[in-house]
Amino acid sequence: MNIEGLDYNTQRQSLLMPEYGREIQKMVDYAVSLPDRNERLRCAKTIVKMMETKVPQIRENVGYQQTLWDHLYLMSGKQLDIDWPYDVSQAEHILSRPEPMPHPTTTIGLRHYGRLVEELWERLKEMPEGEERFQLACHTANQMKRDLVLWGHGSIDDEKVIDDLARYTDGKIQLSLNNFTFERFVPADELPSKNGKKKRKG
Repeated sequence: MNIEGLDYNTQRQSLLMPEYGREIQKMVDYAVSLPDRNERLRCAKTIVKMMETKVPQIRENVGYQQTLWDHLYLMSGKQLDIDWPYDVSQAEHILSRPEPMPHPTTTIGLRHYGRLVEELWERLKEMPEGEERFQLACHTANQMKRDLVLWGHGSIDDEKVIDDLARYTDGKIQLSLNNFTFERFVPADELPSKNGKKKRKG
């Protein structure tokens, strides 16, 4: 429905930089239309000051003056013919969108251990027997226990971790509590607070 005398935003041309508002855009269009080059520059400098007051948080950015002049250049449709105080040749990069990040396609079968531990299992299955594999197995077992404690998934008995490590390395890694001791791992809720008292659960 059109009512004479009323002007709706939905009926207007969309703004390239809506954060500055339609009045600033009108000023930019006016500056482009000025016949005198020096007058256009004076007008542009006034507009940039107005833009800064419209978006004051832009001052928190390093080189914000460059950004303001880049925005002015784009808002003018690259038609404002002045001696630009800043190089605006790269201004269009502001409008470019970053490439979307690919969605991970790998699935984690055991979320309480996570992808890192799964990769460690695969590495252990490929390694030849020896001290290096034993040290990595010890590191993996400790990481598995940490993950179980943090996840709060079932039992965190040492035997369970050793059994899981053997199972998920296809029996290649057989640690024993006779030759391996887990690192002491204290859950965060059991750590003493600043006043020396343990944090209470719940």
